[in-house]
Amino acid sequence: MTQRRSRGEEQEVPPPIIVRRSKKADDHGAHHGGAWKIAYADFVTAMMAFFLLMWLLGSTSKFDKQGIEDYFNTPLSSLLGGNEGAAAARPSVVQGGGRDISDTRPGDGKKTQVEAATPVNVVPTVAPADAARLQQLKEKLISLIEQSPALKAFKDQIRISITNEGLRIEIVDSQNRPMFASGSPRLQTYAVAILTQIGAALNDVDNRISIAGHTDAVPYTGGPVGYSNWELSSERANAARRALVSGGMHGEKLLQVRGLADVLPLNSNIVDEPTNRRISILVMNKAAEQAFFHDGGRTSIDENSPAGAAIPAVAARMHPAPGATVVR
Repeated sequence: MTQRRSRGEEQEVPPPIIVRRSKKADDHGAHHGGAWKIAYADFVTAMMAFFLLMWLLGSTSKFDKQGIEDYFNTPLSSLLGGNEGAAAARPSVVQGGGRDISDTRPGDGKKTQVEAATPVNVVPTVAPADAARLQQLKEKLISLIEQSPALKAFKDQIRISITNEGLRIEIVDSQNRPMFASGSPRLQTYAVAILTQIGAALNDVDNRISIAGHTDAVPYTGGPVGYSNWELSSERANAARRALVSGGMHGEKLLQVRGLADVLPLNSNIVDEPTNRRISILVMNKAAEQAFFHDGGRTSIDENSPAGAAIPAVAARMHPAPGATVVR
């Protein structure tokens, strides 16, 4: 019995307790939390700011960019040593070195950093003493032409006039007596005689000399490639210069030698008009000299225009100057 109870008792032993542990779901999202959302939001904000900056730079004028650059380069320049009057007039809280681009007053936003002064065309005034000297030179040349047989024979081809730039002496071609052979820069004998005798007389005044060569409107053909009336008129002007110097004119009096081709014809209605082929010698007055050096070289080709005046329209230059004196 004891053994049976023991066996019974052994059979009544409770079964072992089994603990079942269930695996939790993947905790990948819990590990990172919401940090990725913050990083993504920062990235989107940075990209928006970048593209906004690109748009602003693309729509900003170069003057505003210069103002921004100057401001950040010298932000305290006006406070430390700038113009007090200019600083007081600016509405910006921090007075920087550049133009205040925040100023929205009408007209101010369109101004440049440094505004160039408006040029004022001032016509130099010819001094009475200078005009008197040139008038005396004109009378001397007229007398020289009348007294010299070499000049008197060709006086119908010598024109002398007073212009706003000085005393102009023109030796023009004649149908039967050209100064140059056709298409050639070589002076004829009579033209050399005229220029050599005039050359010494030009030393009576200390005014500077400008020489210009002119051709007719017939195109130059048969020469080297690219050779035209421009080269021909320039070479003829230099030939006249050599003749004047050989006649006694001081070389340092020369201010310019130029070729004008056919842009200033005396008669624009006839392309091969002989008088359009000429040499023009301008004894410049002091006002014209000052304008030449002030402008860094005269740009006007109108010898009748006031000294220092702007270049007139081409059409206005195509007519001869009224009132020119022809020596007969």
